[in-house]
Amino acid sequence: MSYMIRKAEKGDLPRIYEIYETARQFMRENGNHAQWGAGDRPEELLEDDISQGNLYVLEDAVADEAIIHAVFAFIEGEDPVYLKIEQGSWMVDTEYAAVHRVASDGTVRNVLEKIMDYCKAQIPHLRIDTHEDNKVMQHVLEKYGFVRCGIVYVPDGSPRIAYELLEKSE
Repeated sequence: MSYMIRKAEKGDLPRIYEIYETARQFMRENGNHAQWGAGDRPEELLEDDISQGNLYVLEDAVADEAIIHAVFAFIEGEDPVYLKIEQGSWMVDTEYAAVHRVASDGTVRNVLEKIMDYCKAQIPHLRIDTHEDNKVMQHVLEKYGFVRCGIVYVPDGSPRIAYELLEKSE
């Protein structure tokens, strides 16, 4: 099946909310009870992400209707969360893009690979973070080639494991 990535639109929000609920349930079933809990709701940021052109969806086309299977924020430029890193350091301090709020409906294999292939085609230096209990995400990030760099803190003050990916040309 063929997949494409495009910028999200407000009309996509009902499906995107479903995807986040599915991802939240998957995290709970896999021992990640803290991420995206009561105080950490990525859904509250989605409309702003859309209006700034930073929210993307991965979809396939079935018959005449496209079905959204994943969502993520892709933000080029300095990210305030990544200004301070503890228990390590960033590999380089060059222009990068951050990937946040990755969620999937669980029906497509290698979603993170598809998302990261798209992102690194836009800018070859990527940063991402994940919750310490999100073992599935840690595994797929490291499998893709991301390097664990240290600990960053999201706006609510909770720690996240920070990862970085550099194309060999840098």
